[in-house]
This record gives sequence, structure tokens and C-alpha cells, in this order.
Amino acid sequence: MAKQIRSEHNFLTPVFDEKKATQAIKLLLEAFGEDLDREGLKSTPSRVAQFFKEALAGYSTDPLEFARNHYSTEKHEEIVLLKDISFYSLCEHHLLPFFGKAHIAYIPKKDKIIGISKLVKLLEIFAARLQLQERLTKQIADTLVEAVSPRGVMVIIEAEHLCMTMRGAKKPGSKMATSAVRGIFLKDIRTRLEVMSLLKN
Repeated sequence: MAKQIRSEHNFLTPVFDEKKATQAIKLLLEAFGEDLDREGLKSTPSRVAQFFKEALAGYSTDPLEFARNHYSTEKHEEIVLLKDISFYSLCEHHLLPFFGKAHIAYIPKKDKIIGISKLVKLLEIFAARLQLQERLTKQIADTLVEAVSPRGVMVIIEAEHLCMTMRGAKKPGSKMATSAVRGIFLKDIRTRLEVMSLLKN
């Protein structure tokens, strides 16, 4: 069982053990009947371990603390929308990538404006973990609500899952869309439609 530390955002954070990961890849290759001494595979276990270390680096950052510490006090009370943010993540069911675009909208209050690069970083923190798309969508929305108390938040993610492309249904190009709607966007259809209009344009 992986060692864990408790973060201030109530997340259990696995501590990456590169040695164990490398050994696990060696065992996996042996299970395939591969020769670990052949030229093409000699460095594969360590390369794959490094990949997972990088791809799952989001566990090392507390997303709530990050969001709380990266906002400005500019006054703005209209919709802020950052759309078409490219991302990739790893599905926790098959350890295969899913990737696509995220759209994040919010309406500030109490003079708390999150910089657009910080919205990207928040997405990246959560995406660099073993994930489900539904959970990823909700985590971004709920963290923004808790960190800066906006009037509303709306997160939409569209992604292609390689577990649908390479195995199972084997339907390349199919995409999954998820949304998380909070605050005024949930209560007022006009604001929700305004975001959808901005996304289309």
C-alpha cells in the first residue's frame, strides 16, 4: 500500500516510490514473456516509471491552497470564461490516457479574480492524478467555490478516452462530455445560456 500524507485540502496524497514502480514494470514485461536484456527494453522500466512520476505529479500540490493563494482583488462582476484548455489525464480504471478540452467559467464576487493561467494550473493539478472525468469536472468547480466564493462556476470537459478507443467498445473519435454547475449558473438559466453562447462563438 502506498505511503500517504494528509494535505490541508483533505486529499490523501500518495508518495511516489520510483523503485517500486520500476520493479513493477519489469514484472509486467516479464509477464508478457519479454526479454528484459534486449536492447529496446533495457531502459523501459525506468522510462515508464519516470513517465508515471511526471503524469501523476498533481498529488504534490494542494489545489485549494494553490487557488486561495493566487487571486487578485480587481473588481469584476461579469462572466469570466477560459475555453478550449487542452489537457490529458490517466483513467484510474485502466491506466490509459483520456484527453481533450476543458472550459471554465465563473462570476467573481468579493473582488476575488483568479488569473487565467491559474485556472489552467488548477486543471493541471487535478488532471495529473489518477482520475475519472466526472470527478475531475466536479473537483475544479468545487475548489473554485471553496477558494474564492464566486457567484457561480461552470466547468465543462470534453474528452476522448483511450479505453474506449483501444479496448472495449473500440470506437475511435467518440467523446464524453461532463459538466459541473454551481451557484447562479445553476439557478439562472440566462447566465447559463450566456456561457453556452460564448462557448459556441
